Amino acid sequence: MPAQRPRAVTITDVAARAGVSIATASKAINGRAQVRAETRERVLQAAEELGFRPNAIARSLLSGQSRMVGLLTSDSVGRFGIPVLFGAEDAFGVGEMAVLLCDARGDSIREQHHLRTLLSHRVDGLIVVGQSTDPRPSLSRGLPVPVVYAYAPSEDPGDVSFVPDDVGGARLAVEHLLALGRRRIAHITGPVDYQAALDRAAGVRAALEDAGLTLCGQAWHGAWSQRWGRQAAEMVFRTDPEPDAVVCGNDQIAAGFIDAARERGRRVPDDVAVVGYDNWEVLAAETRPPLTTVDMNLESLGRTAAQQLFAAIDGGATPGVHRMPCRLIIRDSTAPA
Repeated sequence: MPAQRPRAVTITDVAARAGVSIATASKAINGRAQVRAETRERVLQAAEELGFRPNAIARSLLSGQSRMVGLLTSDSVGRFGIPVLFGAEDAFGVGEMAVLLCDARGDSIREQHHLRTLLSHRVDGLIVVGQSTDPRPSLSRGLPVPVVYAYAPSEDPGDVSFVPDDVGGARLAVEHLLALGRRRIAHITGPVDYQAALDRAAGVRAALEDAGLTLCGQAWHGAWSQRWGRQAAEMVFRTDPEPDAVVCGNDQIAAGFIDAARERGRRVPDDVAVVGYDNWEVLAAETRPPLTTVDMNLESLGRTAAQQLFAAIDGGATPGVHRMPCRLIIRDSTAPA
């Protein structure tokens, strides 16, 4: 007589082991946002102990979902898009969702082609990742699946968008410098037609105004480059020979400023403290001295966007532009004088 095949572990077994309802166990395994963290951990541990592996085909037939999502990016360089994608994939992995990635390389025609391809694969939803924080045209109208926008917000306020809080990030930089006793603070940033540059400049001004101070000179706008950082340093020092701190719109500008300051015999941070933005570690950690900088927490932003896509698939998304907090990474370029 042939040996009896062992019975497959079911979601009912997992729920019983974890001491929760079948519905709660299903939500936890599928990464739904309505489950408390400790409950999710208990359910996932029970599933691991029992060797539970959901049948993807059966799940798809029962739910009407493909268990696939699309990630559509326009960031051809990847410096900002890749951390967002890593964070999103982390969240999708918990929910055992397959991820289809397409790169439009900033080309709207290519983007439409990829959009049609993703929809032909019956994805359950889309995350659209931009290459800057400038608002972008909405893709959501008429689509049969929900869309969440990450890094670049949709122009449609009815869509769901997640962006870094650049105003708040710049505030962190200024408040850090003020706490160190710096008072003559200059600002060098990117092009005036970039939303990120405008937001960061607004954050610098607001933090100084709250402290009863004004900007040292003007907000200097130029390219997102080390060359511009060096050029702007000359303008800053000509306008006011004694600034004691500079907030830069990105790490490349900050690295260029430090080079120019050193050439003029200014010590960083003793004579002038410098803060960058983006926490591009390949540059910030290697600058002499290593650069204090604002980190936009892009992986966390990506995870949050993915979790909100789960909510949108369930019909519970929160529309609007959601600004995610940044954090300050303190290194030697702002050590106390």
